[in-house]
Amino acid sequence: MTEQQSGGLVRPDVSENDARAIARACYGIEVSVRELGSNQDRNFVLEQPDGTRSVLRVDNPAFGDEARDAQHAALEAYRTAGVPAPAVLPGLDGALTQRSEQGFAVRRSEFADGEPMVDIGYLAPVVLEEFGALAAASANALVGLRHPGLDRDHMWIMDVAHEQTLLLAPSIADETLRERVLDAADEARAALDEVTDVLPQQAIHGDLTDDNVMGRRGEDARLHPSIVLDLGDLAYGWRVSELAVTAASMLHHDARRPLRVLDTVAAFHRDAPLSEAEARAVWPLVVLRGAILVASGWRQLEIDGGNDYARDRIAGEQRIFDAAVALPLTEMTEHVLARLGMRGGADGSGSLLPAAPAPHPSPCVERPGSQESQDLPLRSLLPGLDGEVATVDPGVESEALDAGTWLADDAEERLVSAALRDGAAAAVLPYGVYRLTRAAIDAADAAETWPFGTEAVVAPGAEQRVTAPVAGTVVAATERGVLLDLGDGWFLSVDGVRAECSVGDGVEAGARIAVLEAGDDARPIAVALCRVDAIDGVAPPILSIEVPAPGRAQLVAPDRVPAWRRFTRDPAAMLGLAPLAQRDEAADEQRRREGIFASAQERYYERPMQIERGWRHHLVDTTGRAYIDMVNNVTGLGHGHPGVADAVNRQIRILNTNSRFLYRELAEYSERLLALLPEGSGLDTVLLVNSGSEAVDLALRLAQAATGRKTVVALREAYHGWTMASDAVTTSAYDNPFALENRPEWVHVADVPNRFRGTYRGEADDVSVGERYAADLGADLDRLAGAGRDAAAFICESVLGNAGGVLLPNGYLADAYARVRAAGGLCIADEVQVGFGRMGSSFWGFEQSGAVPDLITIAKPMGNGFPIGGVITSKRVADALAAQGQFFSSAGGNPLSCRVGLAVLDAMEAEGLQANARAVGERLATGFRALAEKHSIIGPVHGEGLYLGVELVRDRATLEPAKQEAAAICERLKELGVIVLTTSERSNVLKVKPPLTLTEESADVVIAALDRVLSEGW
Repeated sequence: MTEQQSGGLVRPDVSENDARAIARACYGIEVSVRELGSNQDRNFVLEQPDGTRSVLRVDNPAFGDEARDAQHAALEAYRTAGVPAPAVLPGLDGALTQRSEQGFAVRRSEFADGEPMVDIGYLAPVVLEEFGALAAASANALVGLRHPGLDRDHMWIMDVAHEQTLLLAPSIADETLRERVLDAADEARAALDEVTDVLPQQAIHGDLTDDNVMGRRGEDARLHPSIVLDLGDLAYGWRVSELAVTAASMLHHDARRPLRVLDTVAAFHRDAPLSEAEARAVWPLVVLRGAILVASGWRQLEIDGGNDYARDRIAGEQRIFDAAVALPLTEMTEHVLARLGMRGGADGSGSLLPAAPAPHPSPCVERPGSQESQDLPLRSLLPGLDGEVATVDPGVESEALDAGTWLADDAEERLVSAALRDGAAAAVLPYGVYRLTRAAIDAADAAETWPFGTEAVVAPGAEQRVTAPVAGTVVAATERGVLLDLGDGWFLSVDGVRAECSVGDGVEAGARIAVLEAGDDARPIAVALCRVDAIDGVAPPILSIEVPAPGRAQLVAPDRVPAWRRFTRDPAAMLGLAPLAQRDEAADEQRRREGIFASAQERYYERPMQIERGWRHHLVDTTGRAYIDMVNNVTGLGHGHPGVADAVNRQIRILNTNSRFLYRELAEYSERLLALLPEGSGLDTVLLVNSGSEAVDLALRLAQAATGRKTVVALREAYHGWTMASDAVTTSAYDNPFALENRPEWVHVADVPNRFRGTYRGEADDVSVGERYAADLGADLDRLAGAGRDAAAFICESVLGNAGGVLLPNGYLADAYARVRAAGGLCIADEVQVGFGRMGSSFWGFEQSGAVPDLITIAKPMGNGFPIGGVITSKRVADALAAQGQFFSSAGGNPLSCRVGLAVLDAMEAEGLQANARAVGERLATGFRALAEKHSIIGPVHGEGLYLGVELVRDRATLEPAKQEAAAICERLKELGVIVLTTSERSNVLKVKPPLTLTEESADVVIAALDRVLSEGW
């Protein structure tokens, strides 16, 4: 056995001075030298006086010339296939391999521009996919390569990984770690033994890892794999090893979430399809790779203690191993099969499945007894049950869990108790229904929400006999429950009962196996159908799942469901219950939308989740994953507000008609709105419509009617709506890249008063900035008048919302309003986004500037998601509309919308939401500004209250927008349970406009999540 086979090699004794001499003697160049790290060779960067760089590799003597020639052949195969790799440069004599004075084989290669990827933090899904694609490209490029130098026998060939781990493990000084490594290696080897005979072999790189791939920065500032390095481990080996080695190296970038690496596996399979045997080999090979990395790292330090490179790598190799074994090997294998659409499972079938894959075939679940007993729920298990069985719904869309009741620690118990109080003999919590009751708020990780058993909670009462729903053999019988072997690799667990059978007993369906003991409290029973490879030995608990209280179902987090849907089966049929199991249907829903929606329809996120629940400032997807909602300013009161729901429910049952009729709600709501205006505003008339776009449309029409003019002055970079008129004054290139080129002739676009990015810039207290912008607006008005286009109106958001909550320069709005009025025009304040208490210190955005408009447009928060909009103005302006006909809106101002509006105002006052916006907004802004001191990508923090914007820049001096980075950061924040999206003309501002219910606790989580993303990467 070679030295390498027995565990590590001492690097060649070659210094930087030696490398300089080699460069001169073999390549005829004078260079400066810097050593790179390596486990077993020596590598140096050579830089010539003109800046040209190359890499000198001094090979370990253990490697022969044939191996080097094979590497050169592989590089040629790479070039032919388009796989980027640095070429080997010939020496003075034209040979690719040279010899140093010490006799070492040396080679000089092109310098690979880029950055090393091994030490960066988080890798985004797209990067994980790119690594998988690169590994597939390598395998595909080398598939036809044949060379004598590929017949190598070294420790990094994965078919000897187990053997080498056993040899090297004694070097691991940590006894606990050593035992973990050995146990994992043995289990992985056993799993591999089942498929090794059919694994295809070919030439493979063998070490295509984040340490041997150079990355290049994309526009999103992510490092993307670009150039393949170091073919020192090139050899014949299992093709799937190429994938496994690459996938293993991805693990340490987010070691707590090993399932993310399935993106790498899926991308490889897309470009180099795996057989079922190869798919089964993936994770055992990943585990073995982790095991041998740990063992060899310790061994390398044992024989080469001065190797700082090897010492630095030990922690990362430990993280790879820990992540590889974080979940059971059988589960990870099932995840691989599920992700690739392979049936897998106990039946050994590897056939591909249709689009919606089903798990393995179920065991026999025929129900025993008479037809009558078969139609009675739970009687196959509890034949003496007397009464109805209620199925309760703890799911994400449960009507019984409104108004946030799902957050109570005893939410499930309340559901069950309610059913039992209503007379049910038992209440069932079904298998496979994602439980909203287990969702966790303000959490970076999804909670365990998916039960793989059925719970039946029996009402208090006398002892009841428990019978076997199906025939089987008893393999466990305890005071806690019974486990039956059903054959064909399936087991039935009945937990929460006292066994009255013995291990080894064969029982028929309907035979007595246990008793449910008498009790004054409700008595839970948990029934689970599980596969043999999910069982730890012959008795519960199931592997890696926390053991619940007796009689309670076990649950897993949503990302583990694909495997556990295959490990388990819904026992509903054998228990006489309706099957209700759920799966994440977000991808199906996305495809459904794509088939019926216009391409212009906007959608959030690259991999959107399906949201079906909201409560206050939280959104919950169909798997029970809760997110902090930082963008839904429409729902100012938060989601699912009971006051709004009650108002809708009551009014829709009584009356809903149109405003031509007389009813009290219209006047009552209008009076409440007017009472919120600053004293002496002169605004006394309300016109109600359905949306903000309609409100802006109506305000423009009112202004034109009242002035007899047509021209409207709008600000650059503004958004006001999507109707013909409101879109005409929308100038934002974010929504329409050609906005400034196709405005109608009656719209004049003025400069946007952005003191951060605009024509004039300055600090918040610099009044000259606002004066200069207002003066320019005045000049525009004069030019328009000189051209016979006197302005009818000036429309402006009171805070530049589309820019990301940028506050107007001090004094600008009051000055602008004065100039517009002096020119005979009217002033429209678009408060659709910034009004209704969002600014915290004031109810209206224009109050921030000490100005009062002639018309106010309002909408979004008025109805907390219900479609309400309106215009507030003076009677003089409103009456001018009569000259153009009567005003009427079918739903605007109807009893239902008015009653909803009143409920919103009541709730805002009762819950102190404006004060909350001020306090929590200050906390957020302070936190964001503190992060700006730590992370240079954060530029200005805009806004006030709960209308904030965190501007991301590549350079604080030039304010170059970090557009792509901002989008990528939002994607990463979603993974951490925070919904934040981008805005502004440059799409580089994180818009922070959550429901006004946002708590300080949630605000702190958001700040911490952003800090984590900016620290770890995105």
